[in-house]
Amino acid sequence: MIRLAFFFSALSLAAVMDMRTRTIPDWLVVLVALTSMLPPGQPNLLGVLAGLPLLLAGITIGGIGGGDVKLMGACGLVLGASQALTGLFLALCLLVLWHAAGNMGRKKNRKKQKEEEMIMTEEIMNAISSEVYGVWFLIGAALVFWMQAGFAMVEAGFTRAKNTGNIIMKNLMDFCIGTVMFILIGFGLFLGEDVAGIFGKPGFDIFTNYANFDWSNFVFNLVFCATTATIVSGAMAERTKFLSYCVYSAVISAVIYPIEAHWTWGGGWLSKMGFHDFAGSNCIHMVGGICALIGAAILGPRIGKFKKQKDGSIKVGAFPGHNLALGALGVFILWLGWYGFNGAAATSVPQLGAIFTTTTIAPSVATVVCMIFTWIRYGKPDVSMCLNASLAGLVAITAPCDVADATGAIVIGAVSGVLVVFGVWLLDNKLRVDDPVGAVAVHMMNGIWGTIAVGLFATDSTPTYSLADANGDKLLGLFYGGGFKLLGIQLTGMLATAAWTAVTITITFLLIKKIFGLRVSAEEEITGLDATEHGLETAYAGFMTYGDHISSDGTTTVSTPAIPENAVPEDEAVPVQVMSGGTGVASDVKLTKISIICKQNKFEDLKNALNDAGVTGITVTQVLGCGAQKGQTKYYRGVKMDMTLLPKVKVEVVVSKVPVATVVKAAKKALYTGSIGDGKIFVYGVENVIKVRTGEEGYDALQGEN
Repeated sequence: MIRLAFFFSALSLAAVMDMRTRTIPDWLVVLVALTSMLPPGQPNLLGVLAGLPLLLAGITIGGIGGGDVKLMGACGLVLGASQALTGLFLALCLLVLWHAAGNMGRKKNRKKQKEEEMIMTEEIMNAISSEVYGVWFLIGAALVFWMQAGFAMVEAGFTRAKNTGNIIMKNLMDFCIGTVMFILIGFGLFLGEDVAGIFGKPGFDIFTNYANFDWSNFVFNLVFCATTATIVSGAMAERTKFLSYCVYSAVISAVIYPIEAHWTWGGGWLSKMGFHDFAGSNCIHMVGGICALIGAAILGPRIGKFKKQKDGSIKVGAFPGHNLALGALGVFILWLGWYGFNGAAATSVPQLGAIFTTTTIAPSVATVVCMIFTWIRYGKPDVSMCLNASLAGLVAITAPCDVADATGAIVIGAVSGVLVVFGVWLLDNKLRVDDPVGAVAVHMMNGIWGTIAVGLFATDSTPTYSLADANGDKLLGLFYGGGFKLLGIQLTGMLATAAWTAVTITITFLLIKKIFGLRVSAEEEITGLDATEHGLETAYAGFMTYGDHISSDGTTTVSTPAIPENAVPEDEAVPVQVMSGGTGVASDVKLTKISIICKQNKFEDLKNALNDAGVTGITVTQVLGCGAQKGQTKYYRGVKMDMTLLPKVKVEVVVSKVPVATVVKAAKKALYTGSIGDGKIFVYGVENVIKVRTGEEGYDALQGEN
């Protein structure tokens, strides 16, 4: 017993040392070996071989040190080979059980830790996701607000220069008036507590409970509301009273839009049915387009737009926009803003990416199709129509942007490209409704098409697809195996929204017409709304603009500014000093005026030629005009133009000393190319010329200083 007590004590000490220092000292091995010499036993020399298996294991698999081998040999001296090997086996079994138990505990701990980590990670990611998409939600709202600039640029560029300031003012007030009305009643009717699925309960939480107010939703839905009212201004441009515009814009923002939008986005009856309009083809664009159509119809066309011919037919007049570059800039601004318009409500990165994809494909395809269609139909690709086609594709994809795949987006865009051209033609040639910017064709017709497209192209292959009916059954588009159910729901929602909009806006316009008057006078329209409605002489101060206007009978007139009441008399404003000896006409030399009309790119050649011929003074004017070819046949937005007024330069000289034939010969040599459009030369007799500064007349007035 004493011998075994010493033996196990030494082994225990060796175990402690091994666990602490990962080594077994040699003195401990010697101590164990000396235990074999204690009475009554004697050392078993054969037992030293018990360390041989550990030696071989250490050589083969590694991880077993020399201390382990020496300690096993010392144990063999005490226990003998057979007992030492048995002890080694039992030790290994215990070691395996120990490690197994430890692993189970560690696995359990790791599992628990992993679960805790997963829960924590999920919470962190949810928090991050909530914050990120909360920020993106507001960035999207900012992009939609930026679209107001796009609408302003499109409408201004597609109309005449004399109404630019009025267009800018209207687009500014759309948002500002809309904000006021949304605060007072619109937001409550839209997102207030649902009342029978028809409208929200109005409230004033923004004033009474601001700390808990839903600020993000307010701003987000406000910018959408303002967009609806903005659509109307383009179709009613150039002849609407500004006061009347402010009134109907307020009504749209306060009542018309919030109630119908509640049906779809505020928990109303259409949303419960399964009606889907992700970003507003129906609720915004179709509604704005219907308001635009009815307003333009009640308002009547611009003066000169539709002219009755002698045979009773109606000829459609073309009013080209004054700044196509401005209109194009507006389209690009709108396209950029549309990524926020469609994508702001996305809830995941894959969904946002899919929305961006469809929002890019549809307008691109629409524009290409429109280009090809107008190229074939009118002989040239129509620039303004293609710009409208880009917007048409964006409008159409707005409702199905989250549920349509790439194939669906291509088809939707292709139809939009043709539909916008058809819409413009229909309004001009059949309905006789004057829409200066194509708002009805772009927004109403393609808003209807986009709403219907959901019922045709909705597919569950898109991320986070969730379309379902009131029973929770999945809804798919007709072309993706869903039958007519979703299409029927979309048609129901579209027709209900259209009926509400048509009735309410018609009442609104008729009341405005009766109370305030809807249209400006013919004189005000001809002069331009910038001057008559806002006291703005021009929106392009410092730049020359052509002053041609359409009179009440459809003819072109040139506006002449009235003389101010406080104007100084001419005799006082321009003192004239008559040189001594002046008797009226300074000489009997013939005076001749030569007027030359030429291409702009030939002006420098003409100027140099006249200078070489000895001409002492010229007057240069930028003009518009055409000759016998009437500027060649051209189309604007599908309407054939009777005369295309081409930009030309008119150069006028009066000569006496220089022979007329010399001037004419020099001009012909400078301008001649042999092609149509080289220009014309007009020769007039001049009765007299008076130099204001000196009072010289006739021949003397045309000479330079001596």
